[in-house]
Parts: sequence; structure tokens; C-alpha cells
Amino acid sequence: MEKQNWTLQAGVQMDPKLADDVARMACALKSLHVYASMLIEEESCPDDLRQTVQEGLDAMTRVFQW
Repeated sequence: MEKQNWTLQAGVQMDPKLADDVARMACALKSLHVYASMLIEEESCPDDLRQTVQEGLDAMTRVFQW
């Protein structure tokens, strides 16, 4: 089994296979955020896009410990 770089937050219950799939999507979102941040200056990033990305990152934090 491959070593995971995450664990579920205390109190979060999820089937291990589903948690692994969700974690992959969450890692992809984090990577996309980093990549987009490098390409787009914060001032030129639309507020609605910034808010959407932040909400996704916040949701991940509620589910996973990184």
C-alpha cells in the first residue's frame, strides 16, 4: 500500500477507498491553486474565483489533516 500524506480529521468517517479518491481530488485542487497562484498575480485574480478556490481549500481542511 502506498504511503498517504493525509489522514481524516477527528470525527470524519468515510470508506477508505472513497477517502482515497476524495484525497486525490483534494490534492489536485491544492496543486491547481499553487499553479494558478504562480501564474496570476493576486491583484488580477477575480474575487469570485479566489473565493471559490478558498472555499474548496477550506472544505478540504474540514475533512483531511495534511
